[in-house]
Amino acid sequence: MAIALYPGTFDPVTHGHLDVLARASRLFEKVIVAVASGNSAKRTMFSPEERVRMVEENLESFTNVSVELFDGLLVEHARGNGATVLIRGLRVVSDFEYEFQMAQMNRHLDSTLETIFLMPSQKYFFTSSQLIKQVHQYGERETGLVPENVRLELKKRSELEKTQLEEKQ
Repeated sequence: MAIALYPGTFDPVTHGHLDVLARASRLFEKVIVAVASGNSAKRTMFSPEERVRMVEENLESFTNVSVELFDGLLVEHARGNGATVLIRGLRVVSDFEYEFQMAQMNRHLDSTLETIFLMPSQKYFFTSSQLIKQVHQYGERETGLVPENVRLELKKRSELEKTQLEEKQ
């Protein structure tokens, strides 16, 4: 049984992530979305549990996908789940250098673990969680780039931050 691991911070999950997940779910018998609990290089807006919940709420059409939180080395998490493949999304050329370095390090740590790069539909090439958060920082915006549950969470977070800022003044 071919098991693939789709790791990321998913802060928040976007339609681009779900597009890559749909492609992976057609290629593998089982796909595990591995939500990273922490990453010193990335400051997250949502807690690990919130990110897991937001991904889970978008899996109704997937029969072979599960979600779990992970911490530590990705290759160890993959081994622990019997995964033989890592799924990584590539949107634009600038993603490639970073992803290539990660893939090579993972291969160095475990030569039996393969990395497969999947591209989302072209309508999501420019979509990133970071850009989505920046747009929503200045108020609710309907972009069509995130699922409805995520849009509502971003709206709540934006309203909360606005209220906290007003209280400080």
